[in-house]
Amino acid sequence: MPTSVITTAADLAGHALSTLTRGVAALRSPSEKPLHADGEMYAGRLVRSGTDLPIGVPWIDQPGEDEVTVRLSRAIGLPGRLPDVQGLALRLRKGQTRYGDLLLATTGWDPVTRHLLLPAWSADSPLTTLLPYRSPAGPLVIGARAVDVRGYHLSWAVVGRAWHPLGELTLEMPLLPEDEVSFDPVVNPLPGLRQYAWVERLREQSYATARRLRRASRH
Repeated sequence: MPTSVITTAADLAGHALSTLTRGVAALRSPSEKPLHADGEMYAGRLVRSGTDLPIGVPWIDQPGEDEVTVRLSRAIGLPGRLPDVQGLALRLRKGQTRYGDLLLATTGWDPVTRHLLLPAWSADSPLTTLLPYRSPAGPLVIGARAVDVRGYHLSWAVVGRAWHPLGELTLEMPLLPEDEVSFDPVVNPLPGLRQYAWVERLREQSYATARRLRRASRH
């Protein structure tokens, strides 16, 4: 598919997401975030298992541990008795002042539906990054499945192919509301993974709108 077509489609989709963000924001109080306004924050730990199938991304290929900040949330904030798009966000430290953010939302799990947002009653349903990362092995998605109320099994997959283990995420301790952070995978990419230009274009409009609305609410 020509790059110009992908770029145009991403711009249109990004504009639609930005419009949705503004529309949801209009229904909330000015002090609230437009999406994922209410959530639970945790300090957690991601224990990465490494892989026997190296893909050229050390963060995936090699075993290790990351102390992470985790947020569980509902995208729209519908009443609990109604299904909503559930969110699982992770922030890991890449240095003294640098971070990597990972955002997952409820989707299907097979090669097709892992790219479709699906409302769910809880984050016990499968979650994925929905959109792919650029990697040496090709377009790659990350997914998570709950193993209990305080744990998730993370996996990775090249688009259209089978899942492979990435690691185990454990939620260790609840955090106070003032520990809230603003997750942004475009500004804070994961180690060794980058967003495709068309994914950045798609995300950036809605994220820029959300950041602008948050700044306006603070002032």
